[in-house]
Amino acid sequence: MPANPTIKNTSEFTSLIRHSLKDDSVDIQHTLQELWSGYGSIVRCYSRSKDQSYIVKHIQTSTPLTEHPRGWNSDNSHQRKIKSYQVETHFYRDYAAFCNKECSQENNQKSSQEHKQNSKVPTLYEVIELADGYLLVMEDLHASGFSLIADKNDWQKLKIAITWLASFHSKFMFNKFMLNNADNLWAQGGYWHLDTRQDELAAMPESNLKQHAALLDKRLKEAKYQTLIHGDAKFENLCFHADGNSVAAVDFQYVGRGVGVVDLAYLAGSALDQSGLEEFGELILPFYLNALKQALADTHSIIDFAELSKEYQDLYPVAWADFYRFLLGWNPKSWKVNDYIKQMTEKVLSSL
Repeated sequence: MPANPTIKNTSEFTSLIRHSLKDDSVDIQHTLQELWSGYGSIVRCYSRSKDQSYIVKHIQTSTPLTEHPRGWNSDNSHQRKIKSYQVETHFYRDYAAFCNKECSQENNQKSSQEHKQNSKVPTLYEVIELADGYLLVMEDLHASGFSLIADKNDWQKLKIAITWLASFHSKFMFNKFMLNNADNLWAQGGYWHLDTRQDELAAMPESNLKQHAALLDKRLKEAKYQTLIHGDAKFENLCFHADGNSVAAVDFQYVGRGVGVVDLAYLAGSALDQSGLEEFGELILPFYLNALKQALADTHSIIDFAELSKEYQDLYPVAWADFYRFLLGWNPKSWKVNDYIKQMTEKVLSSL
């Protein structure tokens, strides 16, 4: 097997997987989806000898073959995408196993399931480096029971997703070693943060929000209670278990240091439309803070949770306004632009 090969056909792809897994019975079943803007694909493979399926994410780091659907084809965009896939590879290799550990209260009795904080992510089996990218061979979540997706305005599934976020954030919030040494992740997590979205900022019409974009970003950067955030926490990146009680997350391209409410605002904005936000909007932050408090208690973190809660309550509308800033430059006609996000933004701007 040549070092750092370039995949040219399906046969070569299959050969690489078989060689890596030391299993000649592995075959490609089908392609699940193409990656955004032509950066690769995701396929399902199956091992006859092990009766086991795998998900293989083929990431191409060369110039994509297709145009960006919204015309964002600058070198800035390309370099951001390349780094995002490098970050994702590092996350699965160095951090994912930590997420799948259960943190439960220590006592003389068997812990109940509700006390177990498991921020499930796919298990990584192999990383195959190519001349123009990577192959990530991972657990097939569908085969592990995580086979359901959520529809818009599904409050029950949103609560499960929020609980996952709280558990994930709790794993890293007070792990100073991981936060201070996460040089292979984004220094600032989140796919829309200002430093990497200068093209979109320039495309924004002049407004009070545009004038204060840097200040909003500064407030999020300088928050005391930092953790690792998923960075793209939306329903499309969550796989719900058939048991109705658990969820797993995928697509860790924008994981990095940040405040938990950045993930929370984006999750809410991607899961609920205006009617859903009107019905459930006031429940989201209290539900998250309660779940975060429980998750941190289960990891025995000694914190001033009242201080954390106050900071996150103050920054939650800032996160909404920061996301609205991105949308106005990237796609002002997005369905995520609604009265709720405008009201949250106005709340922040009027307090400056």
